[in-house]
Amino acid sequence: MMRRIIVDAMGGDNAPEAIIEGTLAAMREYGIECALVGLEDVVAGHLARLGAGGKVEVIHAPEVIGPDESPVKAIRGKRRASMTVGLRAVKEGRGGAFLSAGNTGALMVGGLFIVGRIKGIERPALGTVLPTLKGNGCLLLDVGANADARPQHLVEFALMGGRYAKAVGLATEPRVGLLNIGVEAGKGNTVAKEAYELLRDDERINFLGNVEARELLSGQVEVVVCDGFVGNIVLKHTEGVASMFLSLLRETVRESLRTKMGGLLLRPALKRALARLDYAEYGGAPLLGLRGVVVKCHGSSDARAIKNGIRVAHRLIEGDLVGQIQASIEGADSGHDR
Repeated sequence: MMRRIIVDAMGGDNAPEAIIEGTLAAMREYGIECALVGLEDVVAGHLARLGAGGKVEVIHAPEVIGPDESPVKAIRGKRRASMTVGLRAVKEGRGGAFLSAGNTGALMVGGLFIVGRIKGIERPALGTVLPTLKGNGCLLLDVGANADARPQHLVEFALMGGRYAKAVGLATEPRVGLLNIGVEAGKGNTVAKEAYELLRDDERINFLGNVEARELLSGQVEVVVCDGFVGNIVLKHTEGVASMFLSLLRETVRESLRTKMGGLLLRPALKRALARLDYAEYGGAPLLGLRGVVVKCHGSSDARAIKNGIRVAHRLIEGDLVGQIQASIEGADSGHDR
């Protein structure tokens, strides 16, 4: 099994410095083999300044896909871009996973067109781990790959999400919920009602029922499925609430000498709590349903986020996530199914 991880050195707001630093940190701390794909002279120059010249392979890619480019046009028109070159490396077996903090739409289109779908998967889904009050987190999917979804697609998301949750250690028997406007079985639109019945009757899925948005972060389930339109709104709203909370907390602590002293006393506990809201701790979001491991990091990822994203990608390779999803979709009893 190819375990090397191909990293897009040119993708993201902080590329290439933060990408290279995070890659080197992952190689050093986790012993993970990586290769950087991008403008060879630029990447090699940064490696040399970091004292790492010759320590990591550089795959030359003379083009870069910008954050505002049309995904389809970029993938079709820039065959020598760092993203397309990296995705082809995974397809051709020269890498076990590809990681990028670049254009999200282009990565999804490239993953679909270049790497290809797992047989039996109609719609690959983008998932992200949200912090919860208890447990290791909750995987929400889809969060943007599919604005519309049919009931059967939500079943696919549940199967893929369950396998991912196992692979990254969220739970040994992941509990699955359907995001809805109420917990009762008859709630929701036509898609939600039909999906509920399909999820309930599928013995491969540990389905607990509907989950309201206010319970999403409670930790009662490890996987929550929805269409990408709803999921993306939920994700961005959650990010906005977390940002507002942090801003209010900082303002409150600075109000007076008493609150400043209280803030100093609470600082260690607050740092631990705030770390659970930091996307950098969770690494990257997997694009599930492809014939290779593809991980999307936040566009503003720093070196720590990249390092953790590489750690996640490595765990997915080691856990044979692609093979496990294929087995779930085929309904095979490989000893891992319920």
